[in-house]
Amino acid sequence: MTLARLAPILFVFLWSTGWVVAKFADRFADPLTFLALRYAAAAVLFYMVCRSTGAAWPKRPAAFFHALVSGVLLHGLYLGAVWWAIGQGVPAAISGIIAGLQPLMTGIAATRLVGERLSPSQRLGLLLGFIGIAIAVLPKVFAVDASAIPAFAVVVNIIGMAFVSGGTIYQKRYLHEGDIRTVATLQYVGALAVTLPAAYLIEDMRIEWSLGLLATLGWAVLGISMGAIMLLLYLIRRGDVSKAASLIYLVPPLAAVEAAVAFGEQLTHWMMAGTALAVVGVYLTNRGARPAQESGVGVRR
Repeated sequence: MTLARLAPILFVFLWSTGWVVAKFADRFADPLTFLALRYAAAAVLFYMVCRSTGAAWPKRPAAFFHALVSGVLLHGLYLGAVWWAIGQGVPAAISGIIAGLQPLMTGIAATRLVGERLSPSQRLGLLLGFIGIAIAVLPKVFAVDASAIPAFAVVVNIIGMAFVSGGTIYQKRYLHEGDIRTVATLQYVGALAVTLPAAYLIEDMRIEWSLGLLATLGWAVLGISMGAIMLLLYLIRRGDVSKAASLIYLVPPLAAVEAAVAFGEQLTHWMMAGTALAVVGVYLTNRGARPAQESGVGVRR
């Protein structure tokens, strides 16, 4: 199997483990503090990879700026908002349904901002994917005591979802070229630049150094911040934004399976039915997507 075929599968698996990592990480550190550690480690490791492999750095200051800004949006503001909201008491089920809005928002924005054209089957796929996520997680949402959920944290979670949609569009529009390794390095520098001050201002910056922390941090950096993000950048650059975003529909259901294995959480019939519908939605979105070279979106190699 080629990388083009493997990349979506690997991305969904690696990205879905972020939910499990977030639950483990809370045992050892405050949310933003852990993210700051993660971004610092990822930036250093990516820099070492770039130096050892001779990766070319952007030659234009504008390219540096765009890479930093995309990192602020995709990692700093998005993950920072979501992790902080979950740490404040937003249930994972509600966070999951909010995340399900992201592919819809990205698909709509992509038609207006980067000229992508969605076929009827792609539009149907995006809609079915969201409905599938809703079916999978709404029973858990209804089981939660609404009075115990901090409204402000939910708003922050929604804002974080908007940031990742904006960051995906920004990435596609302004980062057409350049080595993905150096782009990723600069993105984590940008993410760290906003996450570290935020952690200092609103958290106690609790860190409990242990083997468990190092293991969790190691997977967060190597598996997600490096592996999953490289695959996401590859998918965005290679094809349509809506196609890459639709894969997010598969993340909450797969994360639920992983949580069942890791923490003994229950899998329901609603979750399995919703997952099946989400898979259909992703299939329709990806089947109807045309290569970026044919859709009017400029991708420079």
